[in-house]
Amino acid sequence: MRKNRLSILFVLQALVLLLLSCSDDVTYSDMKNKERDAVKDFVEEKNIKIITFEEFLANDTVTDASKNEFVEIDEVYMQIVNNPKDASDARRIEDGDTRNLLVRYYEYNIQEGDTISTNIFASEPDEMRVENSGGTFSATFTTGYMQSAYGNAVPTGWLTPLKYLYFTRKQGNLAKVNLIVPHSKGTLTAATYVYPCLYQITFQPENLYDYNE
Repeated sequence: MRKNRLSILFVLQALVLLLLSCSDDVTYSDMKNKERDAVKDFVEEKNIKIITFEEFLANDTVTDASKNEFVEIDEVYMQIVNNPKDASDARRIEDGDTRNLLVRYYEYNIQEGDTISTNIFASEPDEMRVENSGGTFSATFTTGYMQSAYGNAVPTGWLTPLKYLYFTRKQGNLAKVNLIVPHSKGTLTAATYVYPCLYQITFQPENLYDYNE
């Protein structure tokens, strides 16, 4: 049933994009160009240094936050602000694992220069259930602001860092990333109206899980 709902949503999204592309005033290509320019201006304004994926791997999957480095991976710009590899309870989401992550986030529309939403000050974090199948990550929101606003589907851009992160319950050492996500990797709303978002996300495992369970 959930797959059917998602299929219907994607069909509706495609129809909206088709109608937009047929507009005499603004085409889908125009909207993508505007988005691309907005990201470029944002990168320049914030003095962001874009490194290649090869440089990222050579640097042991580290982005230097002091140099404001982001790495480009499949159209998403990612900065790993904190990766608690050395925490005593640090775990990864390995192949075959399904885990619940608690999420604090900030969502900013780069194109319009406006905050869209955040749960940083909410009493409870959002929750997402993540599965790693053969190195491919998928996830759904189970509770929280993002689920209320956009439904269960987690933006594919949010999945980008999961392959590289360790997770801990230690509050002062949680996994944290900054992401610049294009419309094609964002929420259904972003995909429909073609705008990029900046996300600041902190991840925390719901439980101190045992990978041997």
